[in-house]
Amino acid sequence: MRNKYLLFLVTVVAGNILFSQSQNGTNTASDFKIDYEKFTLDNGLEVILHEDHSDPIVAVATMMHVGSNREKPGKTGFAHFFEHMSFNDSENVPRGANRKMIPEWGGSRNGGTWSDGTVYYEVVPKDAFEKILWIDSDRFGYMINTVTQAALEREKQVVKNEKRERVDNSPYGYTDEVIRKNLYPKDHPYNWTVIGQLPDLQSATLEDVKEFYNQYYGASNASLVIAGDIDVEKTKELVKRWFGEIPGGPEVAPIEAKPVQLQETKSLYFEDNFAKLPELRMVFPTVEDYNKDMYALQILGQLLSGSKKSPLYKSVVEEAKLAPNVGTYQSSNELAGEFIFRVRANANTDLDSVKLAIEKGLSDFEKNGVDHQELKRIKAELETQLYQGVSTILNKAFQLVQDNEFNNDPGYISKTAELTNAVSAEDVMNVYQKYIQDKAYVMTSFVPKGSVDLAVSGSEEAEVWIEEVKSDVASEEVSQGEEADYEKTVSKYDRSEPDFGELPLFQSPEVWTAELSNGMEIYGIENREVPLVQFDISIPGGQLLDPENKPGVASLLTDLMMQGTASKTPAELEEAIGLLGASIYMYSSNEDLHITGTCLAKNFEPTMELVQEIMLEPRWDEKEFDRLKSALQTNLKGMEANPQAIAQTVFYRLLYGKDNSYGVPGMGTMESAQAITIADLKAYYSQLAPENASFHVVGSITKPEVQQTLQDFSASWKNASPEIANDEIQPEGEGGKLYFIDVPDAKQSVILIGKLVLSGEDSDAAKLNFANEILGGGSSGKLFQTLRIEKGYTYGAYSGISDNLEVSPFYIRTSVRANATLSSLEIIEEMVQNYAADFGAEEVKLTQNKLLKENTRAYESLGAKLGILREISKYGKDPSYIEDMQEELMEMKEEDFKEVINEYLSENEMIYVVVGDKATQLEEVKKLGKPVVELDIHGNKI
Repeated sequence: MRNKYLLFLVTVVAGNILFSQSQNGTNTASDFKIDYEKFTLDNGLEVILHEDHSDPIVAVATMMHVGSNREKPGKTGFAHFFEHMSFNDSENVPRGANRKMIPEWGGSRNGGTWSDGTVYYEVVPKDAFEKILWIDSDRFGYMINTVTQAALEREKQVVKNEKRERVDNSPYGYTDEVIRKNLYPKDHPYNWTVIGQLPDLQSATLEDVKEFYNQYYGASNASLVIAGDIDVEKTKELVKRWFGEIPGGPEVAPIEAKPVQLQETKSLYFEDNFAKLPELRMVFPTVEDYNKDMYALQILGQLLSGSKKSPLYKSVVEEAKLAPNVGTYQSSNELAGEFIFRVRANANTDLDSVKLAIEKGLSDFEKNGVDHQELKRIKAELETQLYQGVSTILNKAFQLVQDNEFNNDPGYISKTAELTNAVSAEDVMNVYQKYIQDKAYVMTSFVPKGSVDLAVSGSEEAEVWIEEVKSDVASEEVSQGEEADYEKTVSKYDRSEPDFGELPLFQSPEVWTAELSNGMEIYGIENREVPLVQFDISIPGGQLLDPENKPGVASLLTDLMMQGTASKTPAELEEAIGLLGASIYMYSSNEDLHITGTCLAKNFEPTMELVQEIMLEPRWDEKEFDRLKSALQTNLKGMEANPQAIAQTVFYRLLYGKDNSYGVPGMGTMESAQAITIADLKAYYSQLAPENASFHVVGSITKPEVQQTLQDFSASWKNASPEIANDEIQPEGEGGKLYFIDVPDAKQSVILIGKLVLSGEDSDAAKLNFANEILGGGSSGKLFQTLRIEKGYTYGAYSGISDNLEVSPFYIRTSVRANATLSSLEIIEEMVQNYAADFGAEEVKLTQNKLLKENTRAYESLGAKLGILREISKYGKDPSYIEDMQEELMEMKEEDFKEVINEYLSENEMIYVVVGDKATQLEEVKKLGKPVVELDIHGNKI
């Protein structure tokens, strides 16, 4: 799918897709379209409505035709910054309500900014539909008068923390900045990153905010999509009322496409403080979105590296053994596009050798041309992706609003399918020769600090602005501040908060069950909204069955089992799956091993034949085992650079102990990876048994069809189940202590706090989840509201309870700017200590209302329904367990919540893990008053 906004999505179920019938009676992707109605308000706002009564939810998406491409040098990052500002206050909505009220209504909300636009979206139970129109229209048309200097300064800190988390404190985070500066001229709108430079953000003024709003936030520069359980005629009237008075704004002139050309190749290197592995990127300028060549370039990306038959996989991974994988893909935006080669190489690999391997692969492609079977496979996979990309109400809303705002055609998805399906082998070779072969490009070598010798020879050092986080935080302390003093905008309508509509209650889907002759139980939900099926086989054991001192065996086994079968090479198996438009994956978790996937409903039987072959006829390919083992070591080395991964690894070791399987990453360690043999994998495989396994299936298929398809599988797989015993818990951490891990020059500190509480089977498990909601359940939680909204210390802060059969932890997690580490710890400590005392009747009502309504949209996608079946099978729950939990929640009194909090969330029993810059933060965190223990990145005491 071309939809680039799926980064911002929360999945909810869709329906009402219209299909034409081919001559043989089957639906085809090229006949695909979405039903909608479009009209334009007097102020120029274009509105698209999609009516779908399959679920009692509504999605609203507003897309502004303004992104970072409208900015100017010295004012970079402003479009994204304004997106943040828009979620603060508006004239007719209570202060701070935009971020808090929607989750409390059981809804979800967010926004996103990219080079060309900004999108705001919400998904709510249908009873809150008019409330969303009220709050969304007020954000759109009535927010600018409420902006204060204090709100401006607070949001600066939030955006700066977002940049620190995603860019400054992340391996390879500066790559986008280096590429943009060198691919696009200084006067090109893509010369700077979307998030911009921190000095530009810091210098933003109230006048800048108002100027930006007045110039770009007129109704005529936007599209609005409403999709879901609506009445079209009534919705038209509501839209006119709530959005009709928003000023149209000045005309925003379109920007013509500005594809670029390079006269010569530019090669740059950067020593990355967080990277442990060298990474090479090669970026070729190509075409803008909706250009016909874009579709052939997208397929070219898949042909070059998307399978084991692809030339770059063969040259880089298989032959030269330089990296676990290689990626090539087309990225198109409104004004220009890029074709990207990306290889994150094995540790200590010279990137000159990677470049040579890429060139060798491209030479092979030029000589051999397009593999027609590969082209057929890619088109089959794209058909499935097409359905998946619009299989939820929100996804469809995004597709409609994107194609309307940027191509003036909400239904362009049918044209997308047609153009993609029409791409020929000749088209692919034409775009390769036109944009890639012998053309200039930008090349970046990002290497670990002190390893410049790994960069491509002749590279020049890249210029990157790096923030210095100072210990003096006085200038960065922010607050909510006073409310703005302004004269409210006159409206002919009453713009006070509308009432709720009729409350929709979650109703459990009908679950059918069956049992195969080999003992495997089947759990299914029939759902015919799209012609897809999702399935999952859960086999108890997972990491628990790893041999002693060899964590990672289960994980490596699942990787190897996908590398061919006894009768199919790895490439042949991959092709067989792809030609069905299917996806099949295997993975191991703490307690289970899974084989899972998605397919077109019409291809369920041949897909399951492949699943049976994978499960029962492993190939045991020594060559693939060696490759995967090398890739595992590369990935483990890469994780050593990630502060979030470091914090999690150490946290679990402290809770469970290094000899407990829960205390070690599922991928294992560098030491264990080295020791694993293929014999270990074969021994583990012999324990895979159907007796206690469960088959879960959701989608456009009936119970008899599933049973008939699985008959042969049942007859062929009859192993006895092994005994599974949990390891003894021997914690290395002590409650009340703080454990500090040094990551030099970190711009943020990762904070992870918690303790072991209970098993997912415990009768108090649901109650503890309910009790956590006010503390850290999303953006309306106290942690988020205090640390982000009030203080501006972080981009996000949350808490939750892990769900396993074993006793599992409660956790609090956040990443805060380095010089706010101590302040954040003090706030969290006090908040948890007082949580039970502060939990009153208002918190009870809020929790009940929020979770009750949230259920109407939380289980709508095929994946969410699959999750219901997993819960039923793993924990022995009744098919109506969600409704039962709702009843349990509504029966809880204030004293019940307090009792659960006091029982499980004692602050003095929690361990504190902080990953940050020792030079500036170690002495600071000691002021918290807890004993401080220094550890290395693996959890060993220093």
